[in-house]
Amino acid sequence: MSLFDVYPLFDVTPVKAKDVYVFDNKETKYLDLYGGHAVISIGHSHPQYTASISEQVSKLGFYSNSVQNPLQKNLAELIKHMSGCNDYQLFLCNSGAEANENALKLASFHTDKKKVISFKNSFHGRTSAAVAATDNTKIVAPINAQQDVIFHELEDLASVEKSLQNHDVCAVIIETIQGIGGLNEGSTGFYKGLEQLCKKYNTLLIADEIQCGFGRTGDFFAFQKHGITPDIISMAKGMGNGFPIGGILIHPSIKPSFGLLGTTFGGNHLACSASLAVLSVIKSENLMENTKQVATYLINQAASLPQLKTIKGRGLMLGLEFDFPVATLRKSLIYNHNIFTGSAKNPNLLRILPPLTLKKEHVDIFIDALKKELNP
Repeated sequence: MSLFDVYPLFDVTPVKAKDVYVFDNKETKYLDLYGGHAVISIGHSHPQYTASISEQVSKLGFYSNSVQNPLQKNLAELIKHMSGCNDYQLFLCNSGAEANENALKLASFHTDKKKVISFKNSFHGRTSAAVAATDNTKIVAPINAQQDVIFHELEDLASVEKSLQNHDVCAVIIETIQGIGGLNEGSTGFYKGLEQLCKKYNTLLIADEIQCGFGRTGDFFAFQKHGITPDIISMAKGMGNGFPIGGILIHPSIKPSFGLLGTTFGGNHLACSASLAVLSVIKSENLMENTKQVATYLINQAASLPQLKTIKGRGLMLGLEFDFPVATLRKSLIYNHNIFTGSAKNPNLLRILPPLTLKKEHVDIFIDALKKELNP
């Protein structure tokens, strides 16, 4: 049987990994500056992480959400402690797309409305409502297009308000920092304006923190820089360091009821064990502070690169925008220098999403490789 051919693949076959390095079946060592789409937060095969999962699976890997699972409560408490989102409620699922699906569904239940406002260059997932709220018609099937989504430009509060006035909008969903869309981020005034408009028109504000949350920007959540209080916060990716887990934090003004949301695998014992280990390591190794320091160093070192137009993003969620398409450069970095990086909707943008354990010496390796490619 063949695989359903939906991914263009690099000719690299990883077989093991350690911290910021990945090793292939030919024993080639790669510097991982992409973290498998921003998933690897505490480094590959972290000993505390692997020990936590191993211990848990030796006792109990899974049982349903119809019984008590204290690990879920422990995870909720630790997220509260580390994020400062003290009054929120936690619902766990399996992925970022599921997190956004549940966020949008909950917003519709709560407001008794059905339309959604999203933003140009957004990406919220590949499932029903989440993909309809994604600004990429190539991945929106006709069945998804039945969802009614209105797209606006970042910073255009006037147009957002006009849509809120004239349409039955249940939610405004926004990535605090856009991922695949190209590391775009609105101003603090814009985010505060969205918050005020949502309150005025009885619409929920959903902060999509799937890629930029869990410490990646140096803050626990990226929206916290802007001083807003979203109604729902979606999260995934770095939450499990590779183990599938996602979730939403739900403002206390939204009341639960039995059957309102549900999941078979969400919040299972192994997933909770993985995420608890991630949070413990982020805290004990002070990885959010490391993220800020290493990001500052990377930005300073990259500033003098030839043909570099700008550096976008925050923390270890960065985009180096050049004045040429970077597809060939990415291939050269992989095959000539053994460095993984990421692409974006913007063809000139090189995305950097490494483990939060990245050090300055790793940055030096990357910058040296870029200089060799840009100054042949």
